[in-house]
Amino acid sequence: MIPLPVIEPNLLDAPAIAALQAEIRALAASRGAVILAHNYQRSEVQDVAHFVGDSLGLSREAARTDAAVIVFCGVHFMAETAAILSPQKRVLIPSLLAGCSLADGITAEDVRTWRAQHPDHVAVGYVNTTADVKAELDYCCTSGNVLEVIDAIPADRGILFLPDFFLGQHVKRHRPDRDVKVWLGECHVHAGITSDRILEIAATDPSTEFLVHPECGCAGQLVYAAGLGELDAVKLHIASTEGMINLVTSRPAQRFVIATETGIIHRMEQAAPSKTFVAADDRAVCAYMKTITLENTRDALLHDQFHVTVPPEIAARARASVDRMVALGPATANRPGD
Repeated sequence: MIPLPVIEPNLLDAPAIAALQAEIRALAASRGAVILAHNYQRSEVQDVAHFVGDSLGLSREAARTDAAVIVFCGVHFMAETAAILSPQKRVLIPSLLAGCSLADGITAEDVRTWRAQHPDHVAVGYVNTTADVKAELDYCCTSGNVLEVIDAIPADRGILFLPDFFLGQHVKRHRPDRDVKVWLGECHVHAGITSDRILEIAATDPSTEFLVHPECGCAGQLVYAAGLGELDAVKLHIASTEGMINLVTSRPAQRFVIATETGIIHRMEQAAPSKTFVAADDRAVCAYMKTITLENTRDALLHDQFHVTVPPEIAARARASVDRMVALGPATANRPGD
């Protein structure tokens, strides 16, 4: 597993940030490049991107862009997915430290062994996996379209779901009649978010609504608490990051507690500036995502670094599972300014 990086603070003042963003935009234009940024990126990186979104939305943008160069401000498996979908494009990732603890939790050999033990099951993998793992799957999915993927599989087929245990439990709660076996992997950020603060706020402020990512270890606990009446079920929403963005704009509530990586709050504040957003855990910060900075995004364009490639034989096998993912569920990337 890649060691957890140290999060370097942004020491730039507002004029320096604006100047660097202008330089990045000019470099991107000169190279015919598109900048894609995940919802968990630093706010100043989100603001310089052409598209901001979740894994599914960014995968779609990577597949359909006419740009010659894709600068992927996300983690490595996301850049690999872009390279699989757009093999003719040059895909760059600004930091070689942008790994993923969840993706590191399973190997292609693990998948082959598991499949051999259950030869009649369909293998469904979260997009948070390496290209080698995707090459062993029947379907990829994201938290935004996982149920659509499950529903696309014949009801009499068993499913091997990997690698995130909590997202797998989310599937089992919503599709209790399906035979779903779940790999015991987790995202270190989401697994660490507990239900304590959420239940405390629910008990003292009945007007607050709660948005919880299905990767969170507390999701099942909160569903159980809602069943006991400790939390208003109407105010509890288990949703993907893009689902959360939609909820903060469509729900009448003025205050939301957010149980996912804190980087998404920047985008929420842009989408609903009159509303208040509170992190369920202020420590829910992905150090891997935060290795991407304005400085190394600029350097990626300036020095053509770091090039992400996938061996053709792996890419060809992984492409089928990724294509099935991209074909299902709503479009989910945000174009700043739209």
